[in-house]
Amino acid sequence: MYSIANYGAMISDEVRMGAFVHALRQAVKPGAVVIDIGTGTGIFALLACRFGARRVYAIEPDDAIQVAREIAAANGCADRIEFIQAMSTEVTLGERADVIISDIGGVLPWFQQHIPSIADARRRFLAPDGVLIPQRDAVWAAVVEVRDLYRRQTGPWDDNGFGLDMEAARRIVINTWNKGRVTPDNLLTGIQRWATLDYAAVEDPHVRARMTWTVTRSGTGHGLAAGFDRTVSDGVHLSNAPDAPEAIRPLHIYGTVFFPWPAPVSLLSGDVVTVDLEATLVGGDYIWSWKTRVLDQGQAGADKANYAQSTFFGAPLSPATLQKRAASYRPTLNEEGRIAQAVLESMNNGVSLGEISQMVSTRFSARFPRPQDALSHVADLSRQYG
Repeated sequence: MYSIANYGAMISDEVRMGAFVHALRQAVKPGAVVIDIGTGTGIFALLACRFGARRVYAIEPDDAIQVAREIAAANGCADRIEFIQAMSTEVTLGERADVIISDIGGVLPWFQQHIPSIADARRRFLAPDGVLIPQRDAVWAAVVEVRDLYRRQTGPWDDNGFGLDMEAARRIVINTWNKGRVTPDNLLTGIQRWATLDYAAVEDPHVRARMTWTVTRSGTGHGLAAGFDRTVSDGVHLSNAPDAPEAIRPLHIYGTVFFPWPAPVSLLSGDVVTVDLEATLVGGDYIWSWKTRVLDQGQAGADKANYAQSTFFGAPLSPATLQKRAASYRPTLNEEGRIAQAVLESMNNGVSLGEISQMVSTRFSARFPRPQDALSHVADLSRQYG
């Protein structure tokens, strides 16, 4: 979730805001119905009102929506904006929208529930001739030399200054992508398009594609950089590509993704790099995989490097954790589970939070020595499941 300061940084990014506001102004006609998915502190919802919207549905699961309500009231828009605190996939509306605006992707658009949410909103909420903002993303990638960024990610584990073997941690960080700034000077290959998302048609939340480059500048390859070229609306674009004009490059919000290699590779002009890059939605987030092969001057069998990496290996997992995820494992409720069971059963029976907290503080007195501790825990469960 974003902090209020994060939302402020998004509003302060003049390139990003300029593009989205221009697109919103183009799309919103007098009397229009607008849906703002991931409204945050409500800036797009308020501007939609200013541009003539009859009704705005501002959807946001986070408590930042309360700030949006207060801002809407302070600006005389509260009567035209309906704030809904929920995931958009859980919402039912009584009318279709002329415009749906959202900016809920991450550094790359394959981020958490972004694509399923937009596909669902398009099917259930958008009028037949309605407008989506943004329209599409084209994702690019390139092989890069980023010595400082690579050192920042691997350095503490390569040379910790104490003579300790930290390879167990290094194996994790080289299977983890990071954010960083990439300039044209960092490129060892051309920029190549990896995939395109057309939000008017996308259904599949997964993506996999192969890219092949011929190295154009000799240097040390540290991995891949990836980012997007976004069509916000007709004639309105954003890009975080290294060679993008400053006028369409947002500065504060969208970094460049860096997929590191396990070890730097000495590359010469004419070497051939092939990468299979894949993003698979599992539960609430993505597993990224990148398989790299580097051929000396493109000669078959003359491998300079052959790597297989995945964010699946980028999180520490103990044997006990893995055991609990096995299909054959037979779990029993621990104390936290028994507390949750008692609370949820009481919630399902219509018992008030005060009564539930009294019950759990009595039954689990060692866990909740003070009544207010029980009430706080029960309220958290109510917020999550109520």
